[in-house]
Amino acid sequence: MNVLQNLLARLRPAKPAPQPAAPERADWLVVGLGNPGAQYEATRHNAGHMVLDELADTDLSEAAGATVVTLRPRTYMNLSGEAVAPLARRLGVPAERVIVVHDELDLAPGVVRVRAGGSENGHRGLKSLTGHLDTRDYLRVRVGVGRPPQGMSVPDWVLAPIDDAASADLGAGVALAARAVELIVSEGLTAAQNRIHRRLG
Repeated sequence: MNVLQNLLARLRPAKPAPQPAAPERADWLVVGLGNPGAQYEATRHNAGHMVLDELADTDLSEAAGATVVTLRPRTYMNLSGEAVAPLARRLGVPAERVIVVHDELDLAPGVVRVRAGGSENGHRGLKSLTGHLDTRDYLRVRVGVGRPPQGMSVPDWVLAPIDDAASADLGAGVALAARAVELIVSEGLTAAQNRIHRRLG
């Protein structure tokens, strides 16, 4: 199996494992945005889910020395806040310790950027989160997917299956975004920004 086939296999997981029951309290909540259903697994809009898949074998709580809960919302993307906000409140996690991993049109494939707050840039999943959390102060790990080619709509671009040519760049971005999450919970936002942003210039 060549490198490209390996990447495609990673980006098309068979079935996500059931999420374990959340503890009563947590220090961090890591959310991978995407849509449920097999038809969406290998699409750009599911970059957040892919990052959680990448982190599946990582003990984030051990890395952080704190309790870290991961969440793959079972709602559709545009309703993400309905799943995230109630869980964050129940766990006692403030917005500034909610890490949201999502696809980003304004970044080239393979590029990852980390920030706190800011505009949603038309991303409906982020709009839902902002509305339900009642703040923009959550952290974002933005996974570049690029803009659609001329003549193709944004929905068609982010919901289309990823072809072989695009999989390598997206796979690299997913791996780097997973590393960004690890750095945020273990070393903090500024350290993550310094290392992730320097790496890609």
